[in-house]
Amino acid sequence: QALISYYCQERYFHHVQLAANEGLKKYGNDPVLIFFRAYGILMEDQTQEAIRELEAIKDKREVSLCTLIALIYAHKKSSNPDRDAVQELDAKLKEDRKSAGQKALYFAGLFLWHLGRHDKAREYIDRMMKVFNGAKEGWILKGWIDLTCGREAYAKKSIKCFDEGMQDAKNIFAMMGRASYFEMRQNYSGALGTVNQVIVNFPGFLPAFIKKMKLQLALQDWEQTIETAQRLLEKDNHNFEALRMLALHHVCREGNLNEAATKLGDLISALDRCEPHNPELFCKIALAFSRMCGRNQLILKQTQALADRAFSMSSHDAQLATELGYQVILQGKTKEAVKWYKTAMTLDETSICALTGIIRCQLIEGQLEDAEQQLEFLNEIQQSIGKSGELSYLRAVLAVKRNRGQEEVINLLNDAVDTHFSSLQGLPLGVQYFEKLNPDFLLEIIREYLIFYPTQPVASSQPPCPLLKHCASVLETVAKTVPGLLEAVYLMAKVKYLAGDVDASQHSLQHCLEQNPSYADAHLLAAQVYLCQDNLKLCSQSLELCLSYNFEVREHPVYHLIKAQIQKKMGESQEAIKTLQMAMSLPGMRKVGSSTKSKGKKNGIALTDRVSIFLELADAHSINGEQHEAAKVMQDAINEFCGTPEELRVTIANADLALIQGDIELALSMLRNISPDQPYFVQAKEKMADVYLYHRKDKKLYASCYRDLVEKHPGSHTYLLLGDAYMNIQEPAEKSIVLCQESYKKNQKKVLMCEFMVKNMKHTKSFVTAINYYEAALKTGQQNFLRYDLAELLLKLKQYEKAEIVLQQALDCEPANDLPALMEDCRCQVLIAKIYSKMEKMDEAILSLQRAREVQARVLKRVQLEQPEAVPTQKQFAAEICANIAKHSTAQRDYEKAIKFYKEALVYCETDNKVMLELARLYLEQDDIDASQHQCALLLKIDQNNEAATMMMADLLFRKQDYDQAVFHFQQLLERKPDNYATLSCLIDLLRRAGKLKEVPGFLDIAEKHSSRARLEPGFNYCKGLYLWYTGEPNDALRHFNKARKDSDWGQNAIYNMIEICLNPDNDTVGGEVFENLDGDIGNSTEKQESEQLAVRTAEKLLKELKPQTPQGHFQLRILENYCFMATKQKANVERALTAFTEIATVEKDHIPALLGMATAYMILKQTPKARNQLKRIAKMNWNAIDAEDFEKSWLLLADIYIQSGKYDMAGELLKRCLRHNWSCCKAYEYMGYIMEKEQAYKDAALNYEMAWNYGNQTNPTIGYKLAFNYLKAKRYVDAIDICHKVLGAHPDYPKMRKDILDKARAALRS
Repeated sequence: QALISYYCQERYFHHVQLAANEGLKKYGNDPVLIFFRAYGILMEDQTQEAIRELEAIKDKREVSLCTLIALIYAHKKSSNPDRDAVQELDAKLKEDRKSAGQKALYFAGLFLWHLGRHDKAREYIDRMMKVFNGAKEGWILKGWIDLTCGREAYAKKSIKCFDEGMQDAKNIFAMMGRASYFEMRQNYSGALGTVNQVIVNFPGFLPAFIKKMKLQLALQDWEQTIETAQRLLEKDNHNFEALRMLALHHVCREGNLNEAATKLGDLISALDRCEPHNPELFCKIALAFSRMCGRNQLILKQTQALADRAFSMSSHDAQLATELGYQVILQGKTKEAVKWYKTAMTLDETSICALTGIIRCQLIEGQLEDAEQQLEFLNEIQQSIGKSGELSYLRAVLAVKRNRGQEEVINLLNDAVDTHFSSLQGLPLGVQYFEKLNPDFLLEIIREYLIFYPTQPVASSQPPCPLLKHCASVLETVAKTVPGLLEAVYLMAKVKYLAGDVDASQHSLQHCLEQNPSYADAHLLAAQVYLCQDNLKLCSQSLELCLSYNFEVREHPVYHLIKAQIQKKMGESQEAIKTLQMAMSLPGMRKVGSSTKSKGKKNGIALTDRVSIFLELADAHSINGEQHEAAKVMQDAINEFCGTPEELRVTIANADLALIQGDIELALSMLRNISPDQPYFVQAKEKMADVYLYHRKDKKLYASCYRDLVEKHPGSHTYLLLGDAYMNIQEPAEKSIVLCQESYKKNQKKVLMCEFMVKNMKHTKSFVTAINYYEAALKTGQQNFLRYDLAELLLKLKQYEKAEIVLQQALDCEPANDLPALMEDCRCQVLIAKIYSKMEKMDEAILSLQRAREVQARVLKRVQLEQPEAVPTQKQFAAEICANIAKHSTAQRDYEKAIKFYKEALVYCETDNKVMLELARLYLEQDDIDASQHQCALLLKIDQNNEAATMMMADLLFRKQDYDQAVFHFQQLLERKPDNYATLSCLIDLLRRAGKLKEVPGFLDIAEKHSSRARLEPGFNYCKGLYLWYTGEPNDALRHFNKARKDSDWGQNAIYNMIEICLNPDNDTVGGEVFENLDGDIGNSTEKQESEQLAVRTAEKLLKELKPQTPQGHFQLRILENYCFMATKQKANVERALTAFTEIATVEKDHIPALLGMATAYMILKQTPKARNQLKRIAKMNWNAIDAEDFEKSWLLLADIYIQSGKYDMAGELLKRCLRHNWSCCKAYEYMGYIMEKEQAYKDAALNYEMAWNYGNQTNPTIGYKLAFNYLKAKRYVDAIDICHKVLGAHPDYPKMRKDILDKARAALRS
């Protein structure tokens, strides 16, 4: 079934029949196999035969529904549909569907899926799964339907269906579905892994090999693709998919078109055997090969034959007729193409493709009026038919033929390229990509672009034309995808040559000539490149080779021009004159319009080449001392090119001739006549400046020429020329530097000058300007050694996106294997990871670090042999990479992975203090105290004065309840530096957790005595505020925190604490219900409510001052913002906060503050069960110091819920856990007292309330009341009276205290 389904989906209907027949041989008259054989016959347009087969099995229960659907489809497909039969079948289908069994529903859904009716297929499968309890085959088919329906939402869910369908056993249909899912998600490696599993488990299943081959191509691994294709042919020597891939390889990669034609012949034979009646497939194969073969006539004949066969099978298909028109156009048969396009229009009057083809033919034939009318019509309806790259291209061709402006043509060509490439987005490398890429069309566009480019390369000081860059980017795509298409590589070489990138041009030409040594045009261009480099020997060799391969090249003026230039440079002026005179005698050289009268190559001589020959001949005569002859040739040139764009070139050359003859005024007069709006104005001004400096010796006029040039043509080249001019006449250097700066606002090439400028900019701290120069230097070059420095500067200025682009360009280069390049690559990966971290792209950061780790492993292997002195440095770098991965893993709460990489870092560098400390901290968070203590001990052996390690050791000892030793470690630090407020703040927290807050004032006094300015220090005020907050004096704490609020070191933490105090000054259990009504009158007083509202507003103001620098800081800010919403107690605000907490908990796995926030919100909304679920989740997690406060609050809130439910034992366990981690936890003691009180154990209750009262610094009247009450119940009347006096002394109007406790205690004493 999986095999047949694969063939159905690929629309290989003859394969469907063959597979069904094979099955019938094995399993007899299986109705399912008979059905699929009939379906294959039907889709090959043998309708009556298919109907006969279907009629024979329509009463078979398991295929009844799909057979009826197929019969309806067959009748509708026939030329004369039997409407009565269709109605009868439709009625029977509706009746049978009511009582259909599982198999019948399944095969109906399967068949509808193959027909492309996804919604109807889903309806059948959903019904099957509902009635028959989700059969596995139903899940799998549902997955396929969702995956292929074309809707993203459904496709994303398909993987769950496949997984559900193969829970207990490996199902080939499901596994192929998984592979297709991964392929759709562009996870080609994942898809390949799944396909490999299929091959291992089902080695005879050929579609798996085909899928593997296509996935390997998507991964751009041609070598593995071809290997798989050959394996396929070993199993099935007529497998046309493998044959197609081999033929594509010869066309795309090898450029071996003769071998490709042979393979294509084999492919056509295989098609005749395996799919003889499949016009769609024939056309598809013709499409890809015809677009990529570089108009090779041998291959085009084969592709046309395929298209002919397709049309003969489906002569009603307008698309096939249109394709045939395009096939013959590629062969230069325009009239035949028109016939086919007209045939297509007859079959489908609305065919835009056919109309576009006709316009193309009209443009080729010169029927411009007709073409223009049609193009105007298409342009007007473009919004309804969609944008077309070909339409923009044809409009550009028309504009060229109509001699319209360059800008209009270029804009149309740009639009054609952009539209064309937009259709390729998201497509993997494969047959469809090759079809859509259509390299032949792109090369047509490039040829139109090149009409507007000069034939000579730009000067080294000039930036390349932007259009050349655009051309190069298009050609790079084509050449990278289809390196076997030599014309693309040749054009790339030409574009690089014109852009002044001689090395890149030579590289491309070398590839061309390796593939095809007889490529005459490549030899000719190579000669021009060598001439540009003054390499006359190799230039001559290229010309000789060119001539040896193609004698017709002697009829091209460029051949003679290059030859004459060589001779002239070698001092053979007379020979150069003879060569140029030979060129002048060639057809098409004389008279501007004469070239149109001749045919063939002669009429393709470019205007610039013709001018060059005239000027070279005049120059040769002049060098040879034949001034009269030179003047005569120059006059001929003036007459020949008058009114053409090249006229000014002749004028400048004529000025040169006047200078040689000593007529300076005449030369200047000629040059002055060239206006700024004319071409060659820059060259004319340069020539004038030289005349003033070298002939007139006038520096002022020399400089004024360049100033005028900058004024009229402000650009990179002109600014550089003016800067050079100032340097030449020894003007102040500052002027030159300023001009270079102006130049680099536009120039993108001069790396050396850029480095010079940047050094100066860095020296003056003008980093932004320096970055601009770096960027300019790197835009067109491959100078990776500059990219790292530029990215670092961008990182400093927080221009993260720019920094990412710069480094990505370096990393996208071809990977190198030499050691320095590997080291540089690794540095770039680490830096881009840092940039991703700043951009909060954590997954990308980790991926970059993993790549860096892999590269650094290769570096370490080689550096021991190649650079042994660099081993320690490289090991340190490897350790840093591992530590960075660990740091990111910690942030993502993947602690096991973090520990693994910290350990790996220590393998590279055993004594890395930072790594040892982080590993110890991680162990501590994991509650592995022994491992953490071991790391701290090792670190303190290496560095006894390590402050962080000492503090951590103290924390560890506290957790082991060795409080004296813990405090001793802190004391050691504070003895060395009493005003070490970071240590002091940690000590205060430790003493609080140890239940020894009474010792804190002593340490504060020591710090105060150490410095007379202590009371003004933000750190001191922060520590004092912390102590006051912990001892139940929130107002005093706020005042001290406020003094630290503006400090850069302490301010943010102080603000966080101030917000916490504002939102919960009495340290109540927010959301708790046990104590909420105890102070009913006070809690509901207007004064209390107003006070709470004021506190919330204050908290909101403080929130605006928070400026978090880390992702966790941003989460913390969001948490506090939403606690402010909850503090209003308004339902809408609480629900809003709940949504925010839920979002954070979804993004950040096991985020304790967010989970606690959710639970608190649920409690306020009276949804206690939901709150309990979240709190239970927290209760199962390991405690860590970072979330210590939130763990405590969550345990207290869960204990509150348990107490409300009467589950005192469970609550007691949680409260003991609170006290284990914080002996000063007043609320835990209060809850314990409450439980004891409920159990009428008043003495025990009093003990717990007493602890709460003392640790709260005897300031909380509510706890005082409870303590006094339990003293009274325990008959400790004196103690009860004493507490009453303390409470009433601070709160004289505290309700019930006097009446319920004080008076009763006194009365009890009297009695």
